[in-house]
Amino acid sequence: MQALTNRAKPVDRRPMTLLERAYLPAIFKGMSITFGHMFKKAPTISYPEKTRPFSPVFRGLQILNRDEQGRENCTACGLCAVACPAEAITMEAAERKAGEENLYREEKYAARFEINMLRCIFCGLCEEACPKDAIYLSETFAPANFQRKGFIYGKDDLLIPNPVTEPEAYAKAKGNRAAVKS
Repeated sequence: MQALTNRAKPVDRRPMTLLERAYLPAIFKGMSITFGHMFKKAPTISYPEKTRPFSPVFRGLQILNRDEQGRENCTACGLCAVACPAEAITMEAAERKAGEENLYREEKYAARFEINMLRCIFCGLCEEACPKDAIYLSETFAPANFQRKGFIYGKDDLLIPNPVTEPEAYAKAKGNRAAVKS
């Protein structure tokens, strides 16, 4: 029968020499690898003091965006909820009343907007489906929690700070996205 590959090598059956039986070459080779790794730079990052740079395509927690005047961008069209393959987004629409022009951009807004982070798969389809750039995935990790209800984020948890009243918090929440989108 012919071999399937040409990688077959005959096994060397001759007896080991005295040096090979002492395993000294193997020990020295292993020690040289160990000493080589001891003097390399450690890949560990001291997390609270330093943070690692994010990839440009990193997808973290969702954020509901505002415009420059501090009005909400979301018009409750429901495209993000329809595009979500995990069905993690739920919303209810409401009509804007007179005098609320400074709060909402359009006549319709999301009165209730919830994302279940236990269901979310961070695929980014909600961000792609939104025609108003109202939702995007930030550079923030999902925090740990001990109860399931802590992972259901409401509109008040997701909404970015107001750029008019809190410009520093808005810039921090925007992160590198402000530089990328500009």
